[in-house]
Formats: sequence, C-alpha cells, structure tokens
Amino acid sequence: MFKNIPKVKIGIVAVSRDCFPASLAINRRKALVEAYTAKYGADDIYECPVCIIESETQMVEALEDVKKAGCNALVVYLGNFGPEISETLLAKHFEGPKMFCAAAEESQNDLSDGRGDAYCGMLNASYNLRLRSVRAYIPEYPVGTAAECADMIHEFVPIARAIYGLSKLKLITFGPRPNNFLACNAPIQQLYNLGVEVEENSELDLFESFNKHAGDERIPEVVADMEKELGQGNKKPEVLQKLAQYELTLLDWVEAHKGYREYVCIAGKCWPAFQTQFGFVPCYVNSRLTGKLGIPVSCEVDVYGALSEFIGTCVSGESVTLLDINNSVPDDMYDADIKGKFDYKHTDTFMGFHCGNTCSTRLVSYEMKYQKIMARNLPIEVTNGTLEGDIAPGEITFYRLQSTSDNILRAYVAQGEVLPVATRSFGGIGVFAIKEMGRFYRHVLIEKGYPHHGAVAFGHYGKALYEVFKYIGVCPCEIGYNQPASLPYATENPFA
Repeated sequence: MFKNIPKVKIGIVAVSRDCFPASLAINRRKALVEAYTAKYGADDIYECPVCIIESETQMVEALEDVKKAGCNALVVYLGNFGPEISETLLAKHFEGPKMFCAAAEESQNDLSDGRGDAYCGMLNASYNLRLRSVRAYIPEYPVGTAAECADMIHEFVPIARAIYGLSKLKLITFGPRPNNFLACNAPIQQLYNLGVEVEENSELDLFESFNKHAGDERIPEVVADMEKELGQGNKKPEVLQKLAQYELTLLDWVEAHKGYREYVCIAGKCWPAFQTQFGFVPCYVNSRLTGKLGIPVSCEVDVYGALSEFIGTCVSGESVTLLDINNSVPDDMYDADIKGKFDYKHTDTFMGFHCGNTCSTRLVSYEMKYQKIMARNLPIEVTNGTLEGDIAPGEITFYRLQSTSDNILRAYVAQGEVLPVATRSFGGIGVFAIKEMGRFYRHVLIEKGYPHHGAVAFGHYGKALYEVFKYIGVCPCEIGYNQPASLPYATENPFA
C-alpha cells in the first residue's frame, strides 16, 4: 500500500431503539465483527463498545470513543430499528466518510422478541440523513446477515479511502495549460468544495528549484535506481542525471509544500518550453512517482486528471495512469487481431496513448526513449525521457471526474480491458476495448464536453468509483457510463 493514500480504520457503532431489546443490537454487532474478522482480518475495523439506544449522551460517548480509537471512517449498524435522531447526529458530527447498514432477521423461529425491524429503521435513518444534509454511503441492498454486512463494509473500505483522502489532499500545479489546450480547463471552485487544497506555481518556480538541485549528492543513488528499473530498456543513459535531478526536485517540493495536508498529487507542465529549458521531457519521472510512490503526476497541467488519478489510486490501492483517448484501431488490425477472437465490435475498440507516463509495471516491455511527436519540431536530445511500451493486457476501468466551465461536477466510469494486441506504434499505448464504446464516445464523452484525457485503473473498479462520485456530490444524472444497446442515451437519435 502506498504511503500517499490513507489507511482506513472503520469504527463500527451499533444502535438500538429503546423499545427494542438492546441485546439484539449488541449481539448482532459482535456477530458482525466476528464475521468480518474471520474473512478480512481485524486491521481496518474497530468495535465500539458503546451501544446507542435513545440517547444523545450515548451518541457523544460513541463519537469520542471512535475518535480516541483513531477511526477515520464510520459504520452505523442498525442492530434493530435504531434511534433515528441519535444515529444520524452521530453521522453528522463524525468528521470522515460514513456508512449505514442494517441487520436482517435471523430465523422464522424467533420473530417475536428476536425481531429487530431494522429493515424499517433504515428508511427512517435515510430520511433523517437527508433532513440533516448528511452524506453517507448506503449499499445497494443495505440489510443483511452478519456475513453479508461484513462484505458490505469491506466494499466500503476503498470508497472510504478515497473520500478521506480527498479531504486531506493538496493538489500542486506548475504552470498554466499549454496554449491551444483549452480542453483541460480547470475551474478550481469545485476542488475547494471537495475539500482539496490547491497550490498553483509558475514553471519558473519549478525551474529555479530544479537548478538549485544541480549536483545534489543524492543524484547518483536515484540514477542507479533508474538504471536498475530500466535494465535493457535504458536507451538514453545520457539523460538520467537530469531526470534524477528533476525527480528529487519534485519530491523535495512535495515535502516542503504539502503543509498540513497528508496526501499530494501534481499537475505538471511538459511542453512547449519545458524541453528546451530543462533539456528533457518529464514523462519517465512522472511514471516513477505514480508507480513507485502513489503520487499521481498528470501532464499538460491537467488538474482534474491528477485528481482523478488520485481517486483511482485510493480505490484500487495500486498505480494508475492517465491516457489520451487517442486513435481508432485500423481496419486491418481489427480484422487480423480482434475480429472473431474477442467479442467486440470495431467501434468498441480504440487506442489509449500517452507519451510515456505509464509506470513500467503496467507495460509488457519498455524502453526509455525520445518523444517522437515533439522531436518533429525540436532536436531529439531535448525530447528524451519518455517510457515507451505496449500496455499489459488485462481488465481496466476508464474514468474521470471533471468540473465544467460553468462549475458543474461530472464524471464517467466505463469498465473494459486492454487486449493482447501489438500496437505497432510508439509511446505508452494499448488497444482498449469497452462494450458500446462508440455510443459512449458520442453521447457521454462528446455530448458532455469531456477532455481527451482519461484516468485508467488496472482492474474493474466501476462499482466503487461510482459510489465515490455519488458520495462527493456528483449528481447521478451527471455520472456517465457505457450504457448497453438496450438502454438509449437521452441524446441518442432513435432513428439512427
């Protein structure tokens, strides 16, 4: 687990209404904790001994107890009907992500004194949460046995990690967007609404700091680590000294500037003047920070791209990347390598590409080379520093959180895979396949005005990401996904 993402500790508080046996809530809480511990271990949960009955005083006792135990997330567990006022006050005053779930009835032979009515109590809890404007995660079906509720809580862990992480995040930027790059617009009001701190810097600030790191005694150690990682793929050894100097510059900046925040991500500049002034491109260094330390670094000062990467890192606990939704798959490649071998239409496929910011562990093979596009207009020697290779095949989730120019939060999530198809191209690149991508491309990405950058998590994390976006305030109507053909988009022409 990366140090740059939170470790979640969830306090489990059982609640009971005074006209129901408190023993129901207490015994069901014990059974829940036992079920969770048996399956997932005890590292990320804490059983609060205070059982809230119909008492605001007990609510305060429980709140203080979970805080003292170091809990940064909360589960309110309705062992029976539950006290709607006290339980929702607990959620209101707890500073961190919270979840509600409820106990199912256990046996047809015990539906008198053993009946808890938590199925009904969950309705009152949700109503009172709305009255108090308290956000909480409620699972798709929030009533279950001890084992089922344990599974619900386990699914809450990565969601809580992302939500807590955002509340402790500083997003550091260097430079304005490159000219002619309005697609990565970054209205920052929504970042503050999400609880994210923002530090905006000039490229000159970064360049000054970089120059001050010349001759840093740590450079040889970083170069050796780069050489070890690259192995036979070290095609530009002459640039490693500068890349190591730049990596130390970024890491020292993070330590000096994160302030009271616990986690960071970076939206950096990489062109047009970066290459000629620094003498390299930063792609490989960006890949190392993202892949080795869990510090996402987006390029082209893509603020919401960096934010999206951080969310994906928290949810998956692993490295992510940021790619251009870049080019179509040629007919001959589709016919030769995909058609009849994989269950995808041609329009389900596309290529995801970026210059070289995807970490080495996500590539089939890799070489550190020069940036071909930039080298068309510049001397090759100032464009060295990309990590190139085909992205490894496997499951992926393509997603993004974005604020529009008029300050509306939007997001999309689409699950698919990278196909085991040679790209025959350059950069960090892969052949992607997502069901109904063609319609998703037209009626979500184009229709909703998304930029060309998408974050990629390596695995299927759509369920957790969708819940994170809902929790932080994205209207469900603004969360796009690749809808099946049987479910038309609102803007889809029914006669097409």
